[in-house]
Amino acid sequence: MKILQKLFVIILIIIFIMAFSSSYLSLSIDNLAYVLAIGIDKFDDTNLQVTFQFSTTAPATETGSTKKTPTVTNSVKASSISSAINLMNAYMGKQLNMSHCKVIIFSEELASQGISDEVYTLINDSQVRPSANIIISKCPAKYYIEQTSPELENLVSKYYEILTNSSTYTGFMPDSTIGDFFNTLNCTSCEPTAILGGLTIDDGKEKNITNTQENYNIKSNEAPIEGQHGGTENIGLAVFKADALVGELTASETISYLAIRNRLNRFLISIPNPSDSSKNLDIYLTPKNSTKIEVDTSNSSPYVKVNASFTGRIYSMSEDAKYLDPKVLENISEACNRYLELQFSQYLYKTAKDFKADINGVGRSVLGNFLTTKEFDDYNWLENYKNSFFNVEVDTFIKSGMLITET
Repeated sequence: MKILQKLFVIILIIIFIMAFSSSYLSLSIDNLAYVLAIGIDKFDDTNLQVTFQFSTTAPATETGSTKKTPTVTNSVKASSISSAINLMNAYMGKQLNMSHCKVIIFSEELASQGISDEVYTLINDSQVRPSANIIISKCPAKYYIEQTSPELENLVSKYYEILTNSSTYTGFMPDSTIGDFFNTLNCTSCEPTAILGGLTIDDGKEKNITNTQENYNIKSNEAPIEGQHGGTENIGLAVFKADALVGELTASETISYLAIRNRLNRFLISIPNPSDSSKNLDIYLTPKNSTKIEVDTSNSSPYVKVNASFTGRIYSMSEDAKYLDPKVLENISEACNRYLELQFSQYLYKTAKDFKADINGVGRSVLGNFLTTKEFDDYNWLENYKNSFFNVEVDTFIKSGMLITET
């Protein structure tokens, strides 16, 4: 019995020693450098410039303080992302941890030459989360990170986390992640997209907007926004053919993209007022049913039919408006239909004829037209998409205003 007791005590001691020794040897929070954002630029023909933004421990502040938590930004020139991480490990004296990385920014220059190697490297890192957003910056990625200074958040990490929340209710930007980008790189029926980023340019000049439509024909670096920090903005969508950037979409075109992809909860549009062509009406729309896509592939020119339906409420009001009059509401609904049909058609033809990239995944609706995968592959959808013709039908039901029903 005593032998068993001694043996039990020895086993406990061994477990105790092993537990504490492993904890001592393992990486603690003090030994890690947490990366919030990565920026990747082209440096020369063989090297990249990789920028890392790190979180730091905020100093103690008084209760209720609005002091922003500082960050540290460092750049390194290397032949690959892996080499850059290795060099930065040595420089920081801590091991880089990518598990909190929220955004990955590629410069427009690098993206136009193809970024598949960088995307594959990052997605192969078990610490990089597939939910990290991917941004294509119209300025150097290093400068984009340096200029990111959110006005309403003390934590940059929190700002990055909620970065794409407005996607579902404005439609001005997509919620594009590196996981989605990787998946579409390996897709035979769709092409990748990313968020289009840039700078809020405040050159001191008065920004004149002559009509509401101009607010929708903008993209990053063009927004009529004036702020205290003059930092970054994310408006529009970056279009890829395979792994190379081939074009950009404006805010209105991004709304079309998201509406057809069924990724919008609601969105605001401005249409010509059918009662007064010199004015516009602001309409808040909500998808009524999922957008349906049918494709006829009986010949070499695919015929794509798109059906969408929405319900809407009038936001802009005027003194003499009669928004309870069924005839007035019917005219507004018809005006909405014509406007959206034109917008969606122009957008789809732009993706097919200008970009030759099926970013809406129309090819997924084609798969059922073929009996075998080989037949679909032989049709060569991604190359044949440029020959597509489109027919868009929109059915919109407009209700009166939100609170004021008639004036």
